[in-house]
Amino acid sequence: MTIRLFSDAPLQAHTTLSLPPAAARHAQVRRVQPGDVLVLFDGLGCDWPAEVLAMGRSEVRVQVGAPQPVQRELPHPVLLAVGMPANDRMDTLVEKATELGAAAIQPLLCERAVLRLDGERALKKVAHWQGVAVAASEQCGRARVPHIAPVLTLTAWLAGLARPDSAAPVGQRLLLSPQPGAAPLHGVPPGPLCVLSGPEGGLAPAEEAAALAAGFHATGLGPRVLRADTAPLALLAWVGLRG
Repeated sequence: MTIRLFSDAPLQAHTTLSLPPAAARHAQVRRVQPGDVLVLFDGLGCDWPAEVLAMGRSEVRVQVGAPQPVQRELPHPVLLAVGMPANDRMDTLVEKATELGAAAIQPLLCERAVLRLDGERALKKVAHWQGVAVAASEQCGRARVPHIAPVLTLTAWLAGLARPDSAAPVGQRLLLSPQPGAAPLHGVPPGPLCVLSGPEGGLAPAEEAAALAAGFHATGLGPRVLRADTAPLALLAWVGLRG
């Protein structure tokens, strides 16, 4: 199986380069040798074949070939805004959401969230989750890596969506809700989606009301109550299968 490696620097055809540190370590662990062919990608939508020229203790030099456009994205972009589940469940959510095609992930601090992050700890967690997304993209064949946004409170995020200068995602806004009155998923028309999903215990009533006031539509995923780290993945799988 060909090794795919992410480059955090833009790639250029017919050039030689030293792999970024993380990619170089990966290549060394996989015991690649001069003459082996890798696939590089920089998150801009192409795979780049590259031949290994030299392996050093800390440097791996490659010759980059011509780009090959890759289309492995969902038919329409999906932003997931998720109340962060605790322990390693957020790691798993980021990994699987990347595999299933999420375009971006917004970690949210909600009233009922078990995981509480701020300051330096939040910055480190976001960097870690971005690394999880990179590794998942390498494995699943995506040539684009989901952006993991800085941690925000749900209140701050909703307020940002309402600002005139907001770079708010275009598309329908869905609130994943277990409430009996939530609309069925099959009624959602094709197109870009901004999906809000709560933490363990769900969103508090005031939070649900604020999301609905911000233009989100309560949408159900069926008769079973899904975990905080399962519901967003079920939505992504549905989008991908609907295709």
